[in-house]
Amino acid sequence: MSYAAAVASGPKQTPEEAAAPQPPEILSSQSASTSSLVDVDTPSVRTVPSDFMEQDVQTETQAARQELEDAAERARAEAALAKKKGSGKARKTDSILTKWFSDLSDGASTALVASNLAAVVGLSAFLGYKAWGLYERGRLGWKSVGIGAGIITGVGIVEGILGRYLYKGKKKQS
Repeated sequence: MSYAAAVASGPKQTPEEAAAPQPPEILSSQSASTSSLVDVDTPSVRTVPSDFMEQDVQTETQAARQELEDAAERARAEAALAKKKGSGKARKTDSILTKWFSDLSDGASTALVASNLAAVVGLSAFLGYKAWGLYERGRLGWKSVGIGAGIITGVGIVEGILGRYLYKGKKKQS
């Protein structure tokens, strides 16, 4: 027996039961408001002057944008001027350091390099010793490691800058 045959043999429905349920009705308790609609006869409607398209600045937004662009252009010009002034001072300092290192004799420059190396090795050994002590006491953490790495990085940057001037000075001397 098929499904259709089984359903057909069952009790018959009344027309009210067979009909789809009625959709719920929405009872509106508020009336539609027309107060937000604009009436074209009121003076709130504005018209555009006939020479609107010939004006340089047509809207307030456009005027604000032009003002911001002008301010940005002035700031760029001031920054360029300050950069030119600053680069002149940096070149002067650069030439002073290069001249000082080029005036060093070979013995003095060798002593400077040796003392530099000793200072870096000594600082590294000191920091390593302190880190080992913290490790043995169980107090070595990421904060301590970060501080030590920061110190080593700072010394490395200073060494790199001074080494560059020493190299430039010796290069000019030869």
